[in-house]
Amino acid sequence: MPTGWLSAPPGVSSGPHTGGPNVRIVVKELESLRRHRSSLILALIAVGATLGAAGCGESESSGSGPPDYAEALAGSPPRLAALYGQGDSLLGGGGDAYEARVAELRGFPVVTNVWASWCGPCRFEFPFFQRAAARYGKRVGFLGIDKEDDDDAARTFLREQPIPYPSYKDPDGAISAGIGASFGMPDTAFYDSSGELVFLKQGPYDDYGELRDEIERYALGREPKGG
Repeated sequence: MPTGWLSAPPGVSSGPHTGGPNVRIVVKELESLRRHRSSLILALIAVGATLGAAGCGESESSGSGPPDYAEALAGSPPRLAALYGQGDSLLGGGGDAYEARVAELRGFPVVTNVWASWCGPCRFEFPFFQRAAARYGKRVGFLGIDKEDDDDAARTFLREQPIPYPSYKDPDGAISAGIGASFGMPDTAFYDSSGELVFLKQGPYDDYGELRDEIERYALGREPKGG
């Protein structure tokens, strides 16, 4: 094979191995293909970078800051107002303290989110709980369980993504296990207004609408209407 020979792509005739017109045509076509491929790769890189930036923004904050909780929850019933007076707090006391709080809130349904600052899916869905607490907080009590987390890391995360309700520290996973949330995170427990655990969602919410519909169905006991 002569030095410098370029094999023709399938379906393209290379002609005699003489460096004649057919070879020049093949070389020109290959050069055109290379230029087209390079342009396509650059375009795909640009699109990927744009989508990546958009995805990162969505996972952390869904494109906006937290709601104005003071405005959204103004006029809450006294027991719920007392609950929201402990926003972003990490409370001790273990399972007994958590169960006592759920009992104290009887008369209102309760939604409890099991999370940790190091848990990527927990961080992804956190803005959904911020939004839900602002929307439903006058009718529903919200609680958190901070599972197997470092207190300093949890507080740093809560400064970045504040919530209007407290979380109970669960360093050994005992509180979570008590409600059946023993495998992975996040999990979300729904209690009816009598304090009975009626549903446990295992795994993250894909979007706010899914969480909203389950609050309507399991906490408020009605078929969701969307919106």
